[in-house]
Amino acid sequence: KHHGFKGEILPWSRGVDREFLKPDGPCYQKSSYNKLPVVLCVGRVSEEKNLDDLCILQHEFEIRIVGDGPYLKELSQRYPAVIFLGYKQGKDLANEYACADVFCFPSRVDTFGIVMIEALSLGTPIAAYKVPGPIDIIEEGINGHMSDDLAKSIRIAMHYDRNRVQESSMKWTWENCWNIFKENLIPVI
Repeated sequence: KHHGFKGEILPWSRGVDREFLKPDGPCYQKSSYNKLPVVLCVGRVSEEKNLDDLCILQHEFEIRIVGDGPYLKELSQRYPAVIFLGYKQGKDLANEYACADVFCFPSRVDTFGIVMIEALSLGTPIAAYKVPGPIDIIEEGINGHMSDDLAKSIRIAMHYDRNRVQESSMKWTWENCWNIFKENLIPVI
């Protein structure tokens, strides 16, 4: 409305294909010798995703990054304790989400971050900065924690009830997306 749009403006959400994103077995064994909590990040590996803010925590958490991109080589050289898994999809990706203790979204510039609702759909709580994108998805105290300190947010989020986290994700379905669209179509005369 601030930009001159007239009429009613409604948010149109996103969804998760829960049939496609389904884990297929037990979680992997944590690879760290001291059983650090597993923190997952999924997405394009590029500088604007602010992955350094997560990777510097490589000795506090077992950090697993799924994805590929132009910053992968530099990041993997800089942070040797971080586990870079490359691109994954389907059951392989679902297993990573389901087995992580926390999903971290370190970006400060993404507008939505569908990877967050994918994590929630598998019961994995989110740690993020309190910026647009995360503030549209995370329900503080229910499915994630936001602050200017990612390590603190991770430590808080990892104690959330995974069943409650997964329940909070039920509004993020493609059926709901379709209903929002369908119910707001202007009838053609």
